[in-house]
Parts: sequence; structure tokens; C-alpha cells
Amino acid sequence: MERTLGRLMLHRRLVRDYEARPDRSEAMIHIAMIDLMSRRLTGESTPTWRGT
Repeated sequence: MERTLGRLMLHRRLVRDYEARPDRSEAMIHIAMIDLMSRRLTGESTPTWRGT
């Protein structure tokens, strides 16, 4: 669970609470998970804030 939350926090929009509506926040989480799963399926590495 912690690893998943850490990967979600790589998405800038999820780091702060920019959304006023809960359904919009939920949609952003879904988009981030789609991005994460598509990167896993294609083997593309996830960018990190460290630049490595």
C-alpha cells in the first residue's frame, strides 16, 4: 500500500489538493493509476524527482 501511494505522489497534481470536488479528485487518482499501470505493462520506467 505504501509503495502504491508513493508512486501516486509522483504525479504533481496529486501532491496538493487542487480539486474542490471529490469526484474530480477521484478522477485524477484514476488517471494516475492508469498511467502507472500502462508504464508497468509497456516496461517504461517511471520518472523520479531525483532525475535518475
